[in-house]
Amino acid sequence: MNYERLLEKRDRYQANRSRIPEYALQSFEQAFEVEYTHNSTAIEGNTLTLIETKLVLEDDISVGGKALRELYEVVNHRNAYRYIKSCIEKEEPLNEKIVKDIPALLMDHIFTGRVYRNVDVYISGAQHTPPSPDEMYRQVKNFYADLSWKSRELNPIALAAWTHAEFVRIHPFPDGNGRTSRLIMNYQLLANGFPAVSIAKENRLDYFNALEAYAVDGGLEAFSEMIAGLVEAQLDRYLKLVPGDDEIK
Repeated sequence: MNYERLLEKRDRYQANRSRIPEYALQSFEQAFEVEYTHNSTAIEGNTLTLIETKLVLEDDISVGGKALRELYEVVNHRNAYRYIKSCIEKEEPLNEKIVKDIPALLMDHIFTGRVYRNVDVYISGAQHTPPSPDEMYRQVKNFYADLSWKSRELNPIALAAWTHAEFVRIHPFPDGNGRTSRLIMNYQLLANGFPAVSIAKENRLDYFNALEAYAVDGGLEAFSEMIAGLVEAQLDRYLKLVPGDDEIK
C-alpha cells in the first residue's frame, strides 16, 4: 500500500470536490449507491441483478418472481448507507449505538436486528468459528473499546479494514453481519475523508480469503491492500470528474 499516494489523492479529491459539476457528482454517487447496494446484498445471496436493484431503488418498481425479503434487503441497505452518511455529516464517531442501528435498518420488515445473538453460529466453508455467546459479548465490548486506540495506532485505510475484519470475525448479530461490517468499514473511510467503496460480488472469493486470513491468524495485510486498491480506484474516478485539470485526471 502506498499510503502517501492515497493521502495525496484524498487531499486533491477533498480540495476539488466542490468543482465537480453538481449533476455529474449527483449521478455518480447515485450510481454508486445502487452498485454498492447490489454488490453488498448479492455477496450475501440476494438474487436481484444490478438493473433490478436500480428499478427497486430509483423507480420504485417491484420485481416479479423475487421474494419480498430480497426487495426489502436492497431498500434497507440503501437506507442504512444513507444513515451512516447522515451520522458522518454530524461528525459522530463510530460507536455501539450506531453499529446496532445499522442491522436494525438492514432487517426492517424482516426481523428485529438490534439484538446480539444468544446462540452459536457457524460459517460454511470457513476455518474460523465465531465465538460462543458469552465470549462473543466480551469480544464485542472489547471491539468498541478498541475503536478509539486503534484510530491512533492505524492509518485510516488499515483502521477501516480492521473495523470490518474484526467485527465480522466476532459475528455478533444473528444476521446481517457482513453487510454491517462493510457499512462500518465505509463509515471509517468516509469519516477520514476517503470515499466509500464497493466490493464487487465477482471478487468475493478473494474477499472471503482475506477475511479468513485475519480471522485465523490475525493477518490484516491482505485485506488492507484490497481496501487500499478499491479506495485508490474510487479516488481516481472522482478526480476524473473535476473539470479542466489534467494533473488531477
